[in-house]
Amino acid sequence: MVEPMIGLKRSHGCAALRDGDVGGKATLMGWVHRRREFGGMTFIDLRDRDGITQVVFNPQHNSEAFEKSQALKSEFVIAVTGTVGKRPDGTTNARLATGDVELLAESIRILNTSKTSPVPVADETQATDEALRMKYRFLDLRRDKMKNRIIMRHQIAKAMRDYLDSQGFLEIETPILVRSTPEGARDYLVPSRVNPGKFYALPQSPQLFKQLLMVGGLERYFQIARCFRDEDLRADRQPEFTQLDLEMSFVEQDDVFTVIEGTLKHVFKQVAGIDLQTPFIRVPYREIMERYGSDKPDTRFGMEIFDVTEGLRGTEFARFNEVLERNGTIRGIAVPEQAGASRKELDTLAETVKSLGAAGLYAVAFQADGVKSSIGKFLQESHVNALRAHAKEGDLVLLVAHEEKSKALDILGRLRLELGRQHKLIPPGTYNFLWVVNFPQFHWNEEEQRLEAEHHPFTSPLPEDIPLIDTDPRNVRSSAYDLVLNGNELGSGSIRIHQRPLQERIFQAIGLNQEEANEKFGFLMEAFEYGAPPHGGIALGFDRLTAIMSGVDSIREVVAFPKNQNAVDPMTGAPVEVAQDQLDIVRIQVKATPKAPQESGVLV
Repeated sequence: MVEPMIGLKRSHGCAALRDGDVGGKATLMGWVHRRREFGGMTFIDLRDRDGITQVVFNPQHNSEAFEKSQALKSEFVIAVTGTVGKRPDGTTNARLATGDVELLAESIRILNTSKTSPVPVADETQATDEALRMKYRFLDLRRDKMKNRIIMRHQIAKAMRDYLDSQGFLEIETPILVRSTPEGARDYLVPSRVNPGKFYALPQSPQLFKQLLMVGGLERYFQIARCFRDEDLRADRQPEFTQLDLEMSFVEQDDVFTVIEGTLKHVFKQVAGIDLQTPFIRVPYREIMERYGSDKPDTRFGMEIFDVTEGLRGTEFARFNEVLERNGTIRGIAVPEQAGASRKELDTLAETVKSLGAAGLYAVAFQADGVKSSIGKFLQESHVNALRAHAKEGDLVLLVAHEEKSKALDILGRLRLELGRQHKLIPPGTYNFLWVVNFPQFHWNEEEQRLEAEHHPFTSPLPEDIPLIDTDPRNVRSSAYDLVLNGNELGSGSIRIHQRPLQERIFQAIGLNQEEANEKFGFLMEAFEYGAPPHGGIALGFDRLTAIMSGVDSIREVVAFPKNQNAVDPMTGAPVEVAQDQLDIVRIQVKATPKAPQESGVLV
């Protein structure tokens, strides 16, 4: 049944034929998308990467081709030669670029057959389990939705390259086999055969190398870089991921912003036909946390957090008084047009905030006939007015009281997002960009009782805050910035340290002594002593950007061959055990996994 393609050449793609081709000959190749029988004839929708053409097998026109067509099934690979014809009146298909024409088959070769596909290719309305789609990814990629996302991924990468090239950037590859350095997540390790007992690490980012490229005088670098992190996975994480990485010499923060805004403006225009408004707004970290309870807020809707700590002093409500006596805070949000929320709805919300660490949720509804609240009897008119300043008639005010301000903000920030989705407050098809600036230089690791770098230890503090490193490090602000898009951290970057003495002070502040610093980063600090220029940069999540522009939540939907949430490739089965002789070559011995104790009547 299967025939070779030898001597046969494709003349057109399956999306190419138009009215101007009518009467001419064409040879098409592709997959059988659908098959229909009508009026004694067989109709095949023939699909390739670019589109679909209807092929007609008419026994009156060519009986041999018609007979061979009777063996065709979905996903068979075929080559068809015939004459391009005009579709009869009333049979055109406006949904297809080729919908006004058809190919009247004169010969057919079956290039390969196909078993029944476990993943429906032609009918994308049929739900398919994600695990099955990942196991048969080579079939899943044939579906229009997946194919179009992969095509968009290519278009985004091309648009980035074109724009950055126009701005004088050089695309430079950095090593994949590097030394292990502490960057916040576990490294993937690669044993060295020629250096027994020693290991490379796969790069979590090209951070050190792109800084060294600046020391090397290349001034403007970019790379669509593959990165690797051994961390727990979720919808927006993969063990291997891609980022747009760039670095620039002799720049300040505004220069980096201008390049990134220009890049994204070009990408959205070229790929999606969308005109982004630039410059993007900029908000300091502390302000953004006060307003949204998150450093990656979704600003497509309002419902910002407000502070009523002072406005609610003097109530007779015990929980409020208890919190205020401990110098805590009372914060709230106003949910528009939800003053009529039922007791069941309020109880569900209360359980949600309790699961996040709040003692309770306190609701005040501003209804047409007055204020309704379970704590209403404890509120005087001045207290109600303090709340009314943040709400209008029909709104539901939700309050959280907590001894820790950061906790209250975090709880309300999460509640805000949940309610925004629940009540459809987020307008579809919008793209809200936001720069978050002036992050803290350090954060406190409670478990280890020490300071850690908020971003990474190569971030420069704001010049005016450098004197605070030794005296008040928790109030040092950094030259770090995040780019947020629709509630997602799209990118993160900073102006870097480029002088050894300052880099050593930062290492010292996070508990890295000089010996450890030299062991891990000696090559970088030595480079700083050879005329390192001021420099800065950023990395954008390429997978995340593609997912947002494609309208999907998971980056697995825009990666050709992703891993699942257990870091397993269901298609190839990776990771797998390897033969002992392979382990012997790199002198590795695998320890047996300890067996779980068997259940018995004895406690163990």
